[in-house]
Amino acid sequence: MSSDLVIRIHPADNVVIARRQLLGGTAVEGEGVVVQGLVPPGHKLAVRAIAAGEPVLRYGQVIGAAMQSIAPGQHVHTHNLAFSDFSRQHQAGAAAQPTAYVAEAATFEGIVRADGRVATRNYIGVLTSVNCSATAARAIADHFRRDIHPEALADYPNVDGVVALTHGAGCATDSEGEELRVLRRTLGGYARHPNFAAVLVVGLGCETNQIQGLIAQEGLQEGARLVAFSIQDTGGTAKTVARGIELIRGLLPEANRVQRQPVPARHLTVGLQCGGSDGYSGISANPALGAAVDRLVRHGGSAILSETPEIYGGEHLLTRRAVSPAVAAKLLARIAWWEQYTARHGMKMDNNPSAGNKAGGLTTILEKSLGAIAKSGTSNLVDVIEFAEPAAARGLLFMDTPGYDPVSATGQVAGGANLICFTTGRGSAYGCAPSPSLKLSTNTALWLKQQEDIDIDCGGIVEGVDTVDAMGERIFRLMLETASGRRTKSELHGYGQAEFVPWQLGAVM
Repeated sequence: MSSDLVIRIHPADNVVIARRQLLGGTAVEGEGVVVQGLVPPGHKLAVRAIAAGEPVLRYGQVIGAAMQSIAPGQHVHTHNLAFSDFSRQHQAGAAAQPTAYVAEAATFEGIVRADGRVATRNYIGVLTSVNCSATAARAIADHFRRDIHPEALADYPNVDGVVALTHGAGCATDSEGEELRVLRRTLGGYARHPNFAAVLVVGLGCETNQIQGLIAQEGLQEGARLVAFSIQDTGGTAKTVARGIELIRGLLPEANRVQRQPVPARHLTVGLQCGGSDGYSGISANPALGAAVDRLVRHGGSAILSETPEIYGGEHLLTRRAVSPAVAAKLLARIAWWEQYTARHGMKMDNNPSAGNKAGGLTTILEKSLGAIAKSGTSNLVDVIEFAEPAAARGLLFMDTPGYDPVSATGQVAGGANLICFTTGRGSAYGCAPSPSLKLSTNTALWLKQQEDIDIDCGGIVEGVDTVDAMGERIFRLMLETASGRRTKSELHGYGQAEFVPWQLGAVM
């Protein structure tokens, strides 16, 4: 039940969400309360008396406990609500159900590679084994920037661009450790990504992350699609840049010989992200994206939910949808790993939401997690994979990643995501080359303010003029259009190179 002033999400909730700023003395129709004080838009309003220590419920789930007695009509936020641990019941597979696949799958205009894999974009990539070769890699890619040197790619209209994906790691780490394995797995995933027609790998020469070690671990093959060399072997920065430019010039004619063709939606793998979230995220954009995910899965496609710290407290909802006890156990094992990981660094799993999230109405990680999980829809959870591992199963997967969006999406793309869908309530500036990134706003005020960065507005759900299901259909169709080559706002701005951020797990020596 909702009114013009507030949104009630679940009958059991003892808070509702303000549609707009509520002033003291305002009577809330249908809830029988009068607002006490000021309640900002997207924030919570108590509709029943809540005793100190009593759970606060949103989505019919615990989002924390009252720090003090809260009267009906009062604002509920960080001043009177805090994180509280609680027992979660894990009924593995209790909500799993057979997937109702459609009889005739949707299609998009994809690029079919020689090995049968399907791309949504057609880039040439310049990867680095170590931070020391980042400047040379960027210089190589910059030579082909259309905004600086429009003539460089003038004869190659089917090539989306040349991008350098650099990072700050690759040395001063354990040569046999987890951090190096994860970095190599990430670079290997990008090197194999179908959105790259070809890739250069540029190293320094003496780094811990030796290129041949990367190639061996990831089973890569040097040849026409993968060319590797180092600054020390080439003879310095200028010679390395010149060699890289010449190599790419030789790769461009073949990269340009692609044509899009209709392919089934099962070739689409979408990474799900949310950042700059607000109190509306779990009401509008996230469940609408979830409705689109359910459609994608029914059409044979895949989606990757991630950001393990941002499902914390809601993981029992995902284990209920697991296709087997083994899949549920894998998710719980990753949660346990994160609890140990944060404890080693003197942190806690409730070290969230961010300042912007709180300003938008979110109070605890439990509240944020419940809204974030809505991005996954209602589909079965078919597998749980580690950071940057290939997303081989079809359907909804979970990839273990940090909550920090650039790192999380980097893992998803390394795992095979050829499209990213990113919901935001506060505003976000983000891209993820070589995969396009779609932005979804949770509220219309953000859309009106930041249209240059947002692809679709889900605020009509908050206003009551649109439905989650109808918006899910619009998002699904936009996914297909984007996969077919329609440029996103972030692509038009040139985002995507600086946002390549592999997860640095270990000690820097």
